[in-house]
Amino acid sequence: MTKFSDLKLDPKVLKAIEEAGYETPTPIQAGAIPPALEGRDVLGIAQTGTGKTASFTLPMITLLSKGRARARMPRSLVLCPTRELAA
Repeated sequence: MTKFSDLKLDPKVLKAIEEAGYETPTPIQAGAIPPALEGRDVLGIAQTGTGKTASFTLPMITLLSKGRARARMPRSLVLCPTRELAA
């Protein structure tokens, strides 16, 4: 069973996850976080309440914490065609 500590997230992100009481990622998180950390595009589909938002925000925070962007270059792009995030 995968734990958040196995996913190579930033130590501060891991600490926040622990403090929130989470130990084990959901299947969508375990499947999406590693490729997102590699800088790959991720498309995920899962039911409401399965942790999709954390699937992209946790790796995004980890990548953003690694340094500054080049001038005039975007660092992240999030497309949210779900009702929960778009509303």
